[in-house]
Amino acid sequence: MFNISYSNRSKKFLKKADKILVKRMIEKIENLRETPITHDTKTVEGSKGLFRVRVGDYRILYEVDYRNNLIGIIKIDKRPRVYE
Repeated sequence: MFNISYSNRSKKFLKKADKILVKRMIEKIENLRETPITHDTKTVEGSKGLFRVRVGDYRILYEVDYRNNLIGIIKIDKRPRVYE
């Protein structure tokens, strides 16, 4: 089982976002604890070791550290802005 670490940017997004959306995102992130690479996980082109999962119009960017059993949530935002 993996531990989850949130960047300051992702924490800030979750504090400001709609509560229903946050609930859906937390459920998706918690599912990553058991299986960090799921069927709907995509790799981010041009970024080695960076993955994304989709929640509606939003993307959750994260990295997996297998050595330390850690998933780092890097950024959460709408699709056009998340890759900036």
